Amino acid sequence: MDLYQELCAITGEKNVTLDEPMSGHTTFRIGGPADYFVTPCDAGETGRVVRLCRDSGVPYYVIGNGSNLLVGDKGYRGVIIQIFKNMDRICVEGARIHVQAGALLSKTAAAACEAGLAGLEFASGIPGTLGGAVRMNAGAYGGEMKDVLESATVLTPDGKVLTLAAEDMKMGYRTSIVSKMDYIVLEAVLALTPGDPGAIREKIGELKEKRVSKQPLEYGSAGSTFKRPEGYFAGQLIEEAGLRGFRVGNAQVSEKHCGFVINLGGATAKDVSDLMAEVIRRVEENSGVRLESEVKRIGEF
Repeated sequence: MDLYQELCAITGEKNVTLDEPMSGHTTFRIGGPADYFVTPCDAGETGRVVRLCRDSGVPYYVIGNGSNLLVGDKGYRGVIIQIFKNMDRICVEGARIHVQAGALLSKTAAAACEAGLAGLEFASGIPGTLGGAVRMNAGAYGGEMKDVLESATVLTPDGKVLTLAAEDMKMGYRTSIVSKMDYIVLEAVLALTPGDPGAIREKIGELKEKRVSKQPLEYGSAGSTFKRPEGYFAGQLIEEAGLRGFRVGNAQVSEKHCGFVINLGGATAKDVSDLMAEVIRRVEENSGVRLESEVKRIGEF
């Protein structure tokens, strides 16, 4: 039985595709074809797919909504495992929300609001999934996932399922034990605070207005492209280096917010990669600060 048939046997034929264009699965709207693209329906299937890849010596990479990802123009040689709409259940129990890894943060924040639970408003406009947010301790507007996470259930590279308390997650700026140990988030429990749904909805609306007015949401991007250097703001350093609007092909430093690299339409992964490298070079030359990318690069460029 070849790999395709084995993947179909695990997840069902409808959940496995060949030569899947990754441009349809990243918020950059960029990326060549993945050899295999699999969307498991639960933790058991996810574990079996990972085990099959490891036993077969086939590279694999786990994605959610592809919101922090740049896939090479020549695609990905191996298996992309997408934990997304097949694993996006949200269950509210009192002041806690049990969330599968594939649930969008926006959907989770909306569920919290509906239940009158405060604390997750900061995440309402982040385009990623719960799994990716826990992995990188996503944050915005003064809030981070570590502020609301009670526990996370993860799959280890050797196939074990662990439930880790928040204090064992080693969550820091855009990092956690999940990224350090290459775990896969399966689900998490968020502990929130009872509040007034109207006030929560109003705060979400205020944050949305800020995003719309300050961020280039109309273009494909990976959100904030560079990590915040200690003591600085990446966007400000980029602007001071004279790079507002700087382009390589159809990739551009946003004129609206210099911290964003955007796809003007038809940009290639190489355009984005070359632009980012030039931004890093020029910012270091101008300020002495070396920027670090937040965007993960996979595949063949």
